[in-house]
Amino acid sequence: MKRKLLILIFFGMILFIPVQVFSQASFPDGTTPGRTDADPNRQAGRIPFIDFSIREPSTNQDVAFSVQLLVFITLISIAPSILLLMTSFLRLSIVLDFVKRALSLQQVPPTQVLNGIAFFLTLFIMWPTFTQIYNNSYKPMSQGQIGIEEAYREAEKPMRYFMYKQMQKNPAHIRTFMAMSKLPKPNTLADVPTHILIAAFILHELTIAFQIGIFLYLPFIIIDMIVASILMSMGMIMLPPVQISMPFKLILFVMVDGWGLLFGKLFESFL
Repeated sequence: MKRKLLILIFFGMILFIPVQVFSQASFPDGTTPGRTDADPNRQAGRIPFIDFSIREPSTNQDVAFSVQLLVFITLISIAPSILLLMTSFLRLSIVLDFVKRALSLQQVPPTQVLNGIAFFLTLFIMWPTFTQIYNNSYKPMSQGQIGIEEAYREAEKPMRYFMYKQMQKNPAHIRTFMAMSKLPKPNTLADVPTHILIAAFILHELTIAFQIGIFLYLPFIIIDMIVASILMSMGMIMLPPVQISMPFKLILFVMVDGWGLLFGKLFESFL
């Protein structure tokens, strides 16, 4: 008991002495005066009160507004995916992933880096289309010259033209979806509904991306086969051929300026 009492007295002195020293300390002349007590008249920060009320709809307009709000929130949540599928991002991201797998690279470059590269290349390719949307749709609407419906139609035209231009040489996917929807054969772009054009564009981009991926895989598969046959002839069965062939594939890819050729051909495929 005495030992515990002495320990409490010791710690109390340690805590009390610095307070006394600092309370009696004198500051140099010219020091800005201050205080440590809180201002009792200071108003606390105001936090806004948010109230959500749920009630039964009284009219059909209330029901329609609730449905419109639900649809609007749903569109906001899926808007990034829709925009990515309607641009060149789909083809670019798939081709870059094919390159990574063809080179037998597991972690380098990371998937986030590849998606970032595909995103900024998409901005570069789609910049003329986005400029038309801004000049013909957003800017007049923000200035009050056109309404929302007209702004939507003006924003839809450049995107429809971009998607149709990619499928202009091979419109088989458009005919396929038009037949699935039991619609007559279109004569012009205006005869193709937007939802059918988007579906056909996604299928077309997947087809083109996989075709490019196959051509990218062929030279690297040949290198893998040559290295595997050499290891088999030397009796090195337990040695993974990928570990030996990966440096040769990287050397080949760098020597032929693989990234420059890849991006150049991808840009040309969208022109």
